[in-house]
Amino acid sequence: MNHPLAFISEHARKPVFFALFAWTLFLFAVFQVLNIPLTTAAASFGIVSHQFAWMPDKAQAIIASWSGPAGLYAAFGLGLDYLFMPSYALTVAMGALLAAGRHSGWLARLGTWAAWGVFAAAIFDALENLGQAQQLLNGVITAPLTIFVGLCASFKFALLLLAILYGLAGWVLPKDR
Repeated sequence: MNHPLAFISEHARKPVFFALFAWTLFLFAVFQVLNIPLTTAAASFGIVSHQFAWMPDKAQAIIASWSGPAGLYAAFGLGLDYLFMPSYALTVAMGALLAAGRHSGWLARLGTWAAWGVFAAAIFDALENLGQAQQLLNGVITAPLTIFVGLCASFKFALLLLAILYGLAGWVLPKDR
């Protein structure tokens, strides 16, 4: 089965992975700084609390707790996330594919599926951000929208977690001969 990064030569995959990994860690660190003013009594996990608000009153309380500059941090973070999405998608997919290259059969095919799943996670992330932007910037806070954001976040995190766990397990399991 073809995988989403087949265009990268086998020789270049490890160096590309490590460069992407460093860039992704840098962006992740930037998000940690941006999340500091978003961590409030209403949003104990910052922007992630908003992703999993599930109910309009909870989403409204979180957004209200981000008055002043915190709202700007949230809006900037949503925009920056569109740069982060391809970064983490490429990094995690490459990690899963490198792990899959150590194996054959169903275990290798699982790695290919995990890599594709990461790109699906990035699409869910983009949709989630659109919903969050509607709430944050346009004041559209409805039950269907908060549920939509929560579902997109759930699928995103589940697919990412599966691919990361696959990548780690693929390196721990003995390499096929």
